[in-house]
Amino acid sequence: MDTVPLWVLVLALALLILFSAFFAMTETALMAANKYRLRHLAGRGNSGAITTLWLLERIDRFLSLVLIANVLLNAMCAALVTVIAIRLFGAEESVVTGAAAAVAFLLIVFAEVAPKVIGATYPEPIAVATSLPLKGLMRVGRPLISFVNLFVRALLRLLRIPAQPDAARQRLSREELRSVVLEGGSFIPQKHRSILLNLFDLEAVKVDDIMTPRSQIEAIDLQGPIEAILDALASSSHNELPVIEGEINRIAGILHVRKALGLLREPGEVTREQLRGLLVPPYFIPEDTRALDQLQHFQEEHERLGIIVDEYGEVQGLVTLDDIIEEMVGNFSTPETAGEICDAASWDAHGECLIAGSTPLRDINKQLGLSLPLDGPRTVNGLLLEVLQEIPDAPIALRLANCVIEVVQVEHQAIRLVKLLRPAPSKRFLVA
Repeated sequence: MDTVPLWVLVLALALLILFSAFFAMTETALMAANKYRLRHLAGRGNSGAITTLWLLERIDRFLSLVLIANVLLNAMCAALVTVIAIRLFGAEESVVTGAAAAVAFLLIVFAEVAPKVIGATYPEPIAVATSLPLKGLMRVGRPLISFVNLFVRALLRLLRIPAQPDAARQRLSREELRSVVLEGGSFIPQKHRSILLNLFDLEAVKVDDIMTPRSQIEAIDLQGPIEAILDALASSSHNELPVIEGEINRIAGILHVRKALGLLREPGEVTREQLRGLLVPPYFIPEDTRALDQLQHFQEEHERLGIIVDEYGEVQGLVTLDDIIEEMVGNFSTPETAGEICDAASWDAHGECLIAGSTPLRDINKQLGLSLPLDGPRTVNGLLLEVLQEIPDAPIALRLANCVIEVVQVEHQAIRLVKLLRPAPSKRFLVA
């Protein structure tokens, strides 16, 4: 070493620190890289992304390469700094101690912290750019890496730790995917983000959460006057209508309104038997069917309308394909039905909102940003009756889920109209 010029030693030290920084930066970049973004780039033919994924599939060998290189480089750096310090200041104990402190400082700042911060800040560009030389180094150092990994695998086997992570553990759960969508920021338009979030929520929604309850089903009674039947057909805004015989639990079939209107153009009086001949068998759905499953069933059965029944066969409501689609994409209307669809609930300037007692709780939570309980009754009327355990005969107000609910109108043993007061964001209330 005495014959080697000092400037050569300093240059060699700088190169060693630079190489050590390279390995530290690439290690951090590969570990922090977004695999989904890399797969997207690889799908577009990016060779660097393809090589990066290849390295990540062999993470044990890659880490062995990085650690072996860093240990060797750092040891050589320590030796060079010691030699340079002795050349300049002599072989005293204080000089060696100072050299050790100096090399520690140089390695921490220039070979560890700074390059790792850079690698964590720009993971994908750095990983893609450095993947090809790293792959070459892995092939060159394969004998040494295999030798080291032989002992590493033996140690992991002794500790009963799997060398490769379980693939099932690396899959994202529904809540984790939901977080990915929420953190998408400006990359995902607000409307698209809302649809994706609704899709995640649809897994927990059942058909009775979104059905039209039996009291609101628009149906044709074959036992009624023929004039009333014809008036119902002419004024209906639906393409399909349930046809009953006397009461809702006796469903004769489903009538396609367009086919029935064709009878009106024919000469002669329309009879009940003619209408009965146009009926198709009703499609029944158990009330605990998940909405997502029912969407698939509608597709498989080529149906658009189903009658929801409970375990005793009693009709509970009606659900259509449009109801499930609206649950995913939000409410929509057509020219035929726009006049019948109510505006979405919203707070007025005084922080109040008037809604019907039959309004579903899920709709209120979505439109007003509330957290009314959904594990019991489905409507505001049902929730208030459950809490009060009686039908109120006078105006009454209560606080529920951080929201004041005031009963405005009670009619025919049901709460018809309520007023909601916007909750204060900084306060938490319990059921009163």
